[in-house]
Amino acid sequence: MSVSVSEGKLYADLESLGIAWTALEHEAVFTVEESEAIHAALPGAHTKNLFLKDSGGAFFLVTVDHAVRVDLKALAPVIGAKKLSFGKAEDMEALLGVTPGAVTPLAAMNDTDGKVRVVLDERLAGADMVNVHPLRNTATIGLTGADLMRALAHWGHPPQIAVIPERA
Repeated sequence: MSVSVSEGKLYADLESLGIAWTALEHEAVFTVEESEAIHAALPGAHTKNLFLKDSGGAFFLVTVDHAVRVDLKALAPVIGAKKLSFGKAEDMEALLGVTPGAVTPLAAMNDTDGKVRVVLDERLAGADMVNVHPLRNTATIGLTGADLMRALAHWGHPPQIAVIPERA
């Protein structure tokens, strides 16, 4: 089982990698709709994260632009998964050390056993600014897509970059 690390360790890792970020403290947000005011305050791409499990027992953390409506059925073959469904909160907490609402690709740092595959929408990978939670949903930090990918690789989770299929 993975052990959750602190937000302080997250920032220390980013600093040691020479990754710059901006931060905004705010009220807790649990949905994309609740985060609209944050979107206005922070330039760049805003994200939503899907913690998924396939019928073979594999876990995936898929990060997309907040406005994307993901087609889970079409996504499965794109990322090499079997039939996808949403993962359980208990699995998310055990593997990523975060609770629903605070899911972030940065939580991959807590998955030291490498049980969760990180998938990043190709539009985010090349973005000038990607806004994500720093292991809690009462703050948002922004960093470049390239720096996000570099941090994930540092934590042993080089992301799969994919064209994420959208629902019509």
